[in-house]
Amino acid sequence: MKSAYFTHKSYFTGGMGVVFQILAAENKPQKILDIPAGSGLLGNRLRELGHVVVNADINREKQDFIFADMNDKLPFADGEFDAVSCMEGIEHTLEPMMLIKELCRVTKAGGKIILSTPNIQNIYSRLKFMCMGYFFLFSPWGSIQYNIDEKKDRGHISPLTYLQLRYFFQLRGAKLVDVKCQRWKKKYLIPFLLPFVAVGWLWSRSEMPREYKAKPEQREILRHLFSPAVLFGRSLILIFQKI
Repeated sequence: MKSAYFTHKSYFTGGMGVVFQILAAENKPQKILDIPAGSGLLGNRLRELGHVVVNADINREKQDFIFADMNDKLPFADGEFDAVSCMEGIEHTLEPMMLIKELCRVTKAGGKIILSTPNIQNIYSRLKFMCMGYFFLFSPWGSIQYNIDEKKDRGHISPLTYLQLRYFFQLRGAKLVDVKCQRWKKKYLIPFLLPFVAVGWLWSRSEMPREYKAKPEQREILRHLFSPAVLFGRSLILIFQKI
């Protein structure tokens, strides 16, 4: 759905389905923040399970939406939510690190933070960057130059990798617990690009310092980097837990 200033989906997407299944697995009602809420479809499904859902967005899609600009401090108390969903929003922000800080701040200790963003590390995006100089879904025509104080959707302006997201969430006290994806992108390229993936795996192993090979966290990072979700997923869906 498009308006003068905002773009969001008017149907229940596959990514919403993945996030829904993660949150539906909890066996007790939770207070959940969904930001950006878009059309409010994920929140509606979660309410049917008995969860209390706060929809927050900069758009005016529904009357019960709470106005929240992801470039500013969020209008919620510390530790207010049992879980937070932030789908396809961080790439639209001017200061994604500030949003990460705020998502962690409003989540209770032990709570989940689920974040999705276009996967600039899938093999199709890597091929596109090599040939064109820009990532999948981050073309020069996909962003709009507004003034700094204008509250409008600027498009995809902040591409982020798995490593960046893992690092900055951990810096704010949230540990990565799982990596998923929405769906695979350009599957027909897999046979042609798998040899490069194999070379990359061996290359990464050879570059890893010997003392790191015994560390579980470093082995997990390498496993994630060469997982199907990171290599082939259209959007990355990362699940963090606040420590």
